[in-house]
Amino acid sequence: MSGAAPLWTAAEIARATGGIVHGDFAAGGIAFDSREVGPGDLFVALKGEATDGHRFVEGAFASGAAGAIVSESVDHPHVHVADTAAALDALGRAARARTPARIVGITGSVGKTGTKEALFDALDRAAPGRVHRSVKSYNNHTGVPLSLARMPGDGMFGVFEMGMNHAGELAALTRLVRPHVAVVTAIAPAHTAFFASEEAIADAKGEIFQGLEPGGTAIVPHDSPHRDRLIAAARPHAGRIWTFGSGEGADIRAREAVRAPSGGTLVTAAFPDSELTFTIAAAGAHWISNALAVLGAVEAVGGDLSAAGLALADMAGLPGRGARVMVAVDGGEALLIDESYNANPASVAATLAVLGAEPARRRIAVLGEMRELGDRSNRDHAALADPLLVAGVEFALLVGPGMAALAEVLEGRVDFAHVPGAAAAGDRLAQVIAPGDAVLVKGSNAVGLARLVKRFASGEWRSGRVACSI
Repeated sequence: MSGAAPLWTAAEIARATGGIVHGDFAAGGIAFDSREVGPGDLFVALKGEATDGHRFVEGAFASGAAGAIVSESVDHPHVHVADTAAALDALGRAARARTPARIVGITGSVGKTGTKEALFDALDRAAPGRVHRSVKSYNNHTGVPLSLARMPGDGMFGVFEMGMNHAGELAALTRLVRPHVAVVTAIAPAHTAFFASEEAIADAKGEIFQGLEPGGTAIVPHDSPHRDRLIAAARPHAGRIWTFGSGEGADIRAREAVRAPSGGTLVTAAFPDSELTFTIAAAGAHWISNALAVLGAVEAVGGDLSAAGLALADMAGLPGRGARVMVAVDGGEALLIDESYNANPASVAATLAVLGAEPARRRIAVLGEMRELGDRSNRDHAALADPLLVAGVEFALLVGPGMAALAEVLEGRVDFAHVPGAAAAGDRLAQVIAPGDAVLVKGSNAVGLARLVKRFASGEWRSGRVACSI
């Protein structure tokens, strides 16, 4: 901990959780995955359906854990509790109770992780080292309390992503986070296997407003067909409601948006009492919307808008969410756009538009199937044909059995190949990629296209390459 105050002492953990201390310790970090434990960390031994964290206590201490939260006896410093999951929730609540930070909660069908990262950068630009955020996509019933429990007691701002795939989940998470500002990025068909309609998805996302602190701010997408539904959900809980978007009447509105030479966008945005011109480094119209949500949140928590605009200009794409990788190929380079983390109909259409705007010798789309669409799956996959064709894709590499419906629609309209999984997709792409190509990789995380990206970024694909033309 290098002389810094500990994140948690054993006594503080016991006080927060109602546990009993066995061996004093102080922890500088927290993890519930033993593989992420570092020196001086607290390990929380969660019991899940598939495994029991108590099996990994020895490994956690071998990695340098200072202490653990357990519900079984162990031969290391620990706090003993009746239920480790409940203890993690309690520790998250205690962290939230002790912080003076202004807290922002973010949800949405698409864009929530990118918006969370952009908001972190925007706030950190003016308050370096004083902003805390949830890492990775820790946005569920274990990830949110873990992210809260990791929050130092002296921060200025906290940014937390919250996700759901069933009604009622966000209501519980937002009451843990208790945000001063609650942002909904967008509503789109996602997890439709668990919801009867897009309106039901909007209702579930609107649960985020239930945890708002008194007088808090709700930030809602103005251009969404569900805007009024979200506003109605926010009204009983919010002190003020702001909308963001490009349409007339938005409180935070993109008055002008011009493609920048770098591939990003130069935007002039109007606020209720001011105006800001800034550049977004990330490409795509969806990033204009995300940036407006970010700036609205910065304004709502009293942050520095000018510094936020500078941060958006410097923000690189995230791995799996827009990162751009130059791949060395025989005779030159190809651009690989890494959108491999997740996919739903709206996000695939948005990223295909980004590919379509990319100057390239040839555009290739590697599209993995979209999961959790339920009865809509065939229809939603087939509907990707139009944005794919509008983007000017010359070759589509379709990955997974769910892509059969799109393959059927594309027959005779564009060159494509349909392969069973990520490994086969990598082999096929290795045969066709060439200098000057722009390649979009997009699919649901479970398809495993991140492995394809890693393979091409590292150059591993070049061994055993077979020459082939499309």
